[in-house]
Amino acid sequence: MITIFGIFDFLGSLAHAQGQTGGGGTSSIGGLFFPLILMIIIFYFLLIRPQSRKQKQHQAMLSALKKGDKVVTSGGLYGTVVKVTERDVVLEVADKVNLKFTLGAIATVREKEEAEKQISK
Repeated sequence: MITIFGIFDFLGSLAHAQGQTGGGGTSSIGGLFFPLILMIIIFYFLLIRPQSRKQKQHQAMLSALKKGDKVVTSGGLYGTVVKVTERDVVLEVADKVNLKFTLGAIATVREKEEAEKQISK
């Protein structure tokens, strides 16, 4: 099985071999920057891009919140949306018990999760 570290060792040995053959100073600099550029590209596709995609989905979910949606906060509180403003949301967590949260505190919409679970069954 080939690992990422094995690939970098191979690329490093290639760069070292090119430096020994007298390829000049520019080839050794290129050999040093190639693995760095490769690591940045891998880092982008494995970490940055999926996180930004997830953040866009969360923003779309928050903008689609409406009165009556059942949600879960990031603290684990379950509630029903009573009122949505530009920055805040009011949740009813029990009869006549309303709590005000910022929109960022909403982790998921519960009814959509339940619908997805029923579809997958």
